[in-house]
Amino acid sequence: MATSGRTRTPTLFVIGGAEDRVGKATVLRRFVRLAGGRRARLVLVPTASSFQDEVVASYTEVFTRLGAPEPAVVNPKGRLDAHDPVAVELIDQATGVFLSGGSQLKLSQRLPGTPLGDALHRAHDRGAVIGGTSAGASIMSQFMISMGDEGITPRQRHSQLSAGLGLLEGVIIDQHFGERARYGRLLSVVAGSPSLIGIGIDEDTAIEVRGRRRFTVHGSGAVFVLDCRSATSDAPDARRGAPLMVTGAVVHSLPAGATFDLSEVRLVDFVEKHPDVAVALATAKA
Repeated sequence: MATSGRTRTPTLFVIGGAEDRVGKATVLRRFVRLAGGRRARLVLVPTASSFQDEVVASYTEVFTRLGAPEPAVVNPKGRLDAHDPVAVELIDQATGVFLSGGSQLKLSQRLPGTPLGDALHRAHDRGAVIGGTSAGASIMSQFMISMGDEGITPRQRHSQLSAGLGLLEGVIIDQHFGERARYGRLLSVVAGSPSLIGIGIDEDTAIEVRGRRRFTVHGSGAVFVLDCRSATSDAPDARRGAPLMVTGAVVHSLPAGATFDLSEVRLVDFVEKHPDVAVALATAKA
């Protein structure tokens, strides 16, 4: 099977959804740069969306405006289509693959455990950038929240898990995090499975995961990391729909400029990207 170029550091680019496509497009600009810019070979996967033609047109416009060549499109309509050797070859030749938002269940049904899913793993292993937004973000982990109530309070059995691609192990990713108040559903899942680290990503915000375990935050929002490894919860005993008791959880709130190690579950670096203008001016005049 043909591949593109030498092996580089495995990189994921996971976006919380609703990223800016019409202004500076800071988040998508970073994705294009990681994929090779003018030399990129991009593949767009609009499968999760209910408006696929519009998604293809929108991302084609923004990627080409940011300097990349027009992306190829891979769009399996069912699980059998994910066996298409032409689609597999496109992924094998890509320097960057981008999965759009939409329905997580569509992706879960059509990608994991198929030749197309295997090609995504090969692409990741050799250093092609695998990017995704919204549903395309959730599919990156081994398990993903495919359904669930929103809100601040964690409640028992209000979320459904489905199989993801498993490109990022040991975590579960949620998206549109702050905008749709998804703290409760992510905490309920992680409290019930405390070996998993929860990652909630705001809109227009992304994590760039390099070498599988360390990520840097980009964009205008924040990333929440939920660690329940030492927490106590009544998840085994609470009735369906009851508010969960969770105590001892550790929460990290990480804006752009933060670098976090998932192996050690700790912040390893931070560079301020959102300075207070008034404070900066006062300091400059002092």
